[in-house]
Amino acid sequence: MKKKIIATLLCACMAATAFAGCGSEETTDQNTDAGTSAADGTEVSDAGTAEDGEVVKLRMMAYNAESSRASYLKYLDEQLPNIEIEFEFVSQDNFDNVLNAQLQAGEGPDIMELGGQTRLLANAGYLLDLSDQEFITRYADAGIQPYTVDGKIYAAPLQSWYEGIFYNKTIFEENNLTVPKTWDEFIQLHKTLEEKGIKPQTMGAQSYEPMMKQSIALVNNEFYSDEANKDFDEKFNKGEASLAESWLPAVQEWYKIIEEGCLTQDMLGLSYDQALDEFATGKAAMWQCGPWAVETIKEKNPDLDFGMFPIPGVDADEPGWLVGGPGSAFAINADSEHIEEALAVLELTATEEAQQELVKDNAGSSFVEGVEVDLGEIYTDCEEAFAAGHVYAPWTAVWTNGNAVTEGYGKSLQEVLSGTKTVEEALADADEINKGLLETLE
Repeated sequence: MKKKIIATLLCACMAATAFAGCGSEETTDQNTDAGTSAADGTEVSDAGTAEDGEVVKLRMMAYNAESSRASYLKYLDEQLPNIEIEFEFVSQDNFDNVLNAQLQAGEGPDIMELGGQTRLLANAGYLLDLSDQEFITRYADAGIQPYTVDGKIYAAPLQSWYEGIFYNKTIFEENNLTVPKTWDEFIQLHKTLEEKGIKPQTMGAQSYEPMMKQSIALVNNEFYSDEANKDFDEKFNKGEASLAESWLPAVQEWYKIIEEGCLTQDMLGLSYDQALDEFATGKAAMWQCGPWAVETIKEKNPDLDFGMFPIPGVDADEPGWLVGGPGSAFAINADSEHIEEALAVLELTATEEAQQELVKDNAGSSFVEGVEVDLGEIYTDCEEAFAAGHVYAPWTAVWTNGNAVTEGYGKSLQEVLSGTKTVEEALADADEINKGLLETLE
């Protein structure tokens, strides 16, 4: 019965999962035939553990495109010759539905990329408990916490994710503009650019994610930065605290960007890809996104000189905040016929060499202790925020019903931009979703 309830929740809540929250779709070839052969003629097995010289095929389902894992997957292939990874990409807007259907049918992937749905799947018994695995001890607590349920660890974190404001350095330099230190300066920057005939910010608001994340960045700045609010998320998980009551002042501060005409209704018709193209081709000075977009930007415009700055708050003396934190993670299907091989993949992933391969195609910090990653010049303006630990996304870090709540909240913010709802109503909508799911899980 519990699995049926969890399944209903997953089907009802399409993923708004962490890390590459704005990724565009990519298709991959899928080969599910049993008993195929590897390129060298070695027999490939789809069932049981590998015998000497036998190659076992593992299916890895992910919502981040294969291109964002290319170096890492190549490394796995080189280091684990007896394991063949069959990578299956499923776009975020359908990931939970596809994964849930496969798990219910007993046909789920061996390894699955997860974010906010980890708690639901763990409670349903679909995930292998990794708590006693030696490689788990290599990870910092900050990376493990989002994947810990009732004291047990069900997934191994990949690199961190973060989202800030990309900006065109050439446009800024030519117009004597500087990176804003406050939210009011950010809004004034929009007006200055517009006066010069330059589109200030592009946003693919056809997706609910950009406004959801941008508004939560203001919540990070004005609410979570206060130590007095450190226990809010746990109270929210228990239904003892509400967004409408606690977040409202910060979200009202964010709403100024709509009141001042910096975010416009026409953005509701822009997709992620269209917004990316506008920024990459110099048609807009700023765009909110994360490292997963960098390679595509460079492909579209190799000469573009751009950086990223954190989303600022009210206080100029405080570093701004990035939305992010522990990104996605890899979990193992508890019913996999290849547990031993899947564990071998996760064990290798927890090494410094594999972590460096992970970030080659998608910049982020590592949660494996002792591994240092050079993020590059693009993120120089974010260094102070990183040093202060100003990177947070409550829905992936702590919330039990994170995906559903942020999706509902984000879609209500689309209505706020269209002029049919208030921010008070958007927050109340999110509270109602959380309340309903908590009642269902009782």
